[in-house]
Amino acid sequence: MNIVLIGMSGAGKSTLGVLLAKALGMDFVDTDIVIQQQEGRLLQDIIDRDGIAHFMAVEERIVSGLRLDNSIVSTGGSVVYSEQAMHTLRQGGRIVYLHVPYEEIERRIGGMAARGIVMKSGQCLRDVYDERMPLYVKYGDMTVDCTNKAIESCVGEIIACIRERA
Repeated sequence: MNIVLIGMSGAGKSTLGVLLAKALGMDFVDTDIVIQQQEGRLLQDIIDRDGIAHFMAVEERIVSGLRLDNSIVSTGGSVVYSEQAMHTLRQGGRIVYLHVPYEEIERRIGGMAARGIVMKSGQCLRDVYDERMPLYVKYGDMTVDCTNKAIESCVGEIIACIRERA
């Protein structure tokens, strides 16, 4: 079984995912890194040069093509826009939504320009947050509220949730 982490950029998916993988003796896969490796360039470069629609098609194709087992999967924040990708991720495991309030996301992200955040023309970070929130809730099998919690506490909470639902 895989454990798939979803949430906004800056929610801690990659950092938490590495610690979770170590704690559970599982592999760790960051879909953003897989995309960059397969495309041979940074996420922001794909978005800037080819546009959001192309990036999202690439993300859907790559994530939908993953065949993983016994892995912690950290996803890009925009993966929830793809029903196909989310279906693939759900087939192999449990989806954990890492909830972090907007103000905390804004503080953590700081300079967004190089983060590869999918934002339509005219959107601000708040717009993206509000648009994605219902999708994270929809796709998450469980929600872990990471508000004002140490990362180790969030890791422990995810492990407890997974074990009680096993």
